[in-house]
Amino acid sequence: MAEGIMSKAATMEIPINSNGDTGTQAEDDSLEQDLQQVMVSGPNLNETNIVSGGYGGPAGGIIPTSSIKGPAIRFNPEYLDRRRGPAPAPDIRTKSRAANLQSSSGGANNNACGASEEVSRGVAVEKLDSVKKWGINTYKCTKQMFSERFGRGSRTVDLELEAQIEVLRDTKSKYENILHLATALTEHFHSLVQTQQALGDAFTDLSQKSPELQDEFGYNAETQKLLCRNGESLLGAISFFVSSVNTLVNKTMEDTLMTIKHYENARLEFDAYRSDLEELSLGPRDSAAVVRMEMAQHEYQVHRDKYERLRSDVTIKLKFLDENKVKVMHKQLLLFHNAISAYFAGNQQQLEQTLVQFNVKLKPPGSDKPSWLEEQ
Repeated sequence: MAEGIMSKAATMEIPINSNGDTGTQAEDDSLEQDLQQVMVSGPNLNETNIVSGGYGGPAGGIIPTSSIKGPAIRFNPEYLDRRRGPAPAPDIRTKSRAANLQSSSGGANNNACGASEEVSRGVAVEKLDSVKKWGINTYKCTKQMFSERFGRGSRTVDLELEAQIEVLRDTKSKYENILHLATALTEHFHSLVQTQQALGDAFTDLSQKSPELQDEFGYNAETQKLLCRNGESLLGAISFFVSSVNTLVNKTMEDTLMTIKHYENARLEFDAYRSDLEELSLGPRDSAAVVRMEMAQHEYQVHRDKYERLRSDVTIKLKFLDENKVKVMHKQLLLFHNAISAYFAGNQQQLEQTLVQFNVKLKPPGSDKPSWLEEQ
């Protein structure tokens, strides 16, 4: 019976259309039943000759291809796809749980992103407002400056304060000239002292090598060395004078002039907003104009307070600067006069007393030269 079924299955023709599909559903069912019967009536795997010889064939279980007979059957994957059952539907509970988790995590991320975007937006708005205010202020001040320069605008003037500022600028210019000349004198006198020292060393060397002129070279050597010591004392006094005047000019006066610069800028801003308020007061009195006038009045008051505060600061600094200038220059001019007079009079004792009186400390010899480590 098995051989009959096998021969029937081997000689059966399976109609295949152009797409590789089988003919009808009835033929598919009959073919499936025949295949099941073949599998049931097939060889028993528990038999010894099948396990050892490979289905009763030759040794090694290799079946020659020449022994297989029957028509060629082309594999049709769509047939197996039709025989499979429908795919299981996804679990609605799992899908809803994943959606809830995704929505919760997405909500947290959205909240964090929203907070960061809100902070960034606030910073950007603040910067934009500051740039806008700066632009408006610059436009108003530039307009006021050109109006004053061409004689079309009015400016606030404090005659007394302006006169004091002009005196300070003139004084600073003259003090800078004194500082320049005193610095040049220090450099030239330092060269003179070095020349006197070298000359004294040369006289000393010649006094030892010239017995016939030993006394004459010795006198000149002592004189040059004495002048060199006094020159170093005078050089210390002049350097102290230069340092004090430099502090007065480039620190104290410069600080006051910087405050004056801020005061002048505040004056320009005050006049600019004052002119803006005057123009608005001459215009129409509708609701929008009233709002603009209130804002202009507020800005005017703010810049007026700033102007008044800086004017008071300038007045106070000018007063203290004048007192400090008189005190410093009185001491430094007296030091300069006494030191110069004692040096050129040859009064070494008076020169030393002058240095002690004004607490001038001399640098030790060779302190200006770099050490041997710095020279390496």
